[in-house]
Amino acid sequence: MDTEQFVQLLAAKGISLSPEQIQAYETYYSTLVEWNEKMNLTAITEKNEVYLKHFYDSISAAFHYDFSKPLKICDVGAGAGFPSIPLKIAFPNLHVTIVDSLNKRIGFLTHLAEVLKLDHVQFIHDRAETFGQNKAHRETYDVVTARAVARLSVLSELCLPLVKVGGTFVAMKGSSAEEELHAGKKAVSVMGGKLKHSHTFTLPEEESERNILIIEKEKPTPKKYPRKPGTPNKSPIE
Repeated sequence: MDTEQFVQLLAAKGISLSPEQIQAYETYYSTLVEWNEKMNLTAITEKNEVYLKHFYDSISAAFHYDFSKPLKICDVGAGAGFPSIPLKIAFPNLHVTIVDSLNKRIGFLTHLAEVLKLDHVQFIHDRAETFGQNKAHRETYDVVTARAVARLSVLSELCLPLVKVGGTFVAMKGSSAEEELHAGKKAVSVMGGKLKHSHTFTLPEEESERNILIIEKEKPTPKKYPRKPGTPNKSPIE
């Protein structure tokens, strides 16, 4: 997917980019590749692939959820900034918090935000489990996103405690979504969530399956969740 195709496909979905926004993706790409030589941010470095599998794939969440409002969003385990930074470039009104357990990645994101002159972004070095128990952040976000970080039963415990009641958890998944939904149903419910919509589509060009799960937070998460670091992964609620 070259830049022109990227712009055209987003326009077809009702997301029109200004010349400044198009340039921001170019700068994001060059900064990502430059830093990737020093530290492992992504295995995908070919420009066409980054535009398809990172930028377009991240923004695909907006095909099924309205990000045009000034929402307060948290991205759990964003790595090199996916999906929240591509979304922030497309929807500048978003207030973005990224939590990641690797300080090196936080260093990259801080530099990237300076280069792209992004406002209303903050990057926090923490484990999702301890962050979810932080009173300043717990149940304060309109939207929490995560892209292929862990299976849904684990992810629900890491993300739903951060979503305010009435807010939304947007989980971005590959082809295993249906199976994960089946196994993760109990965890979603225990954390106070309920699946509202599940959208399946294929990425252009390579035709690989993607799923966007829209989970609404209906009631507060019990205080004991998330459990201590490592526990959700070792003993998922299934």
